[in-house]
Amino acid sequence: MTTLSAQNLHVHIGGKQVLDGVSLSLSRGQVTVIAGPNGAGKSTLLNCLAGLRAPDTGVVKLEEANLSVIPARRRAQRVGFLPQVPEIAWAVDVRTYVGLGRTPYIGGRGLAEPDRAAVESALEQTGTLVFADRVVTSLSGGERARVLIARALAGQPDWLLADEPFAGLDPGYQLDVAAMFGALAKRGVGVVVTVHDLQMAQRLADRVIVLHGGRVLADDAPAKALTPAILAQVYGIEARSIPGTSDPIIEIIGRTPNRSPSP
Repeated sequence: MTTLSAQNLHVHIGGKQVLDGVSLSLSRGQVTVIAGPNGAGKSTLLNCLAGLRAPDTGVVKLEEANLSVIPARRRAQRVGFLPQVPEIAWAVDVRTYVGLGRTPYIGGRGLAEPDRAAVESALEQTGTLVFADRVVTSLSGGERARVLIARALAGQPDWLLADEPFAGLDPGYQLDVAAMFGALAKRGVGVVVTVHDLQMAQRLADRVIVLHGGRVLADDAPAKALTPAILAQVYGIEARSIPGTSDPIIEIIGRTPNRSPSP
């Protein structure tokens, strides 16, 4: 099973220690959610896992290879990345935009038949084929979110890393995107997302990693990683577990009395 792992990552930004000895090993075929409050190091960790930021110390490995020594084009073929604030500035049609996901394969040449097939498959997987001929800048926020995922999938990566992919989406589109991530994991893709919405984390994740003060505080199935005690410590909130169809569901009641999240 292909793994993506971090070993003892330390990152300082602006004099602050953002990651403090983070180690983890991720497997394909799962949806892993990275949760934690603002400033916990979620985006920094995701950028390190994608090879977009080098840790001050520690190493990220794809299988047994140090990610930093894998050529950029090969790395882009293996790991797809969705940034937190994606910008779509080009007034091109959706199919052309999704075709940019084939860039790590084609270099300077045009799309060959295998590339076009990969683009059509990505459009179908994300439900964007129906508006493939529309100009991408004319789409709604939810439609754009799916197009961005399609562009990443056109590269046929082993891993899809997404930073806050649900931000700004209405509940219906959030559920659509969550379903897409689940389907990708079932096909063997390793999906890693940062999430603020704890209910979405419970719905989406096979595994939840909770960061707190730059460290891994919890790493388990959602019901065990998002307990009332952990939420009180990390977020300074009072919550309770209520019975669900399978695992308990967390209900947030309010702020923990006379307490803020610990630093």
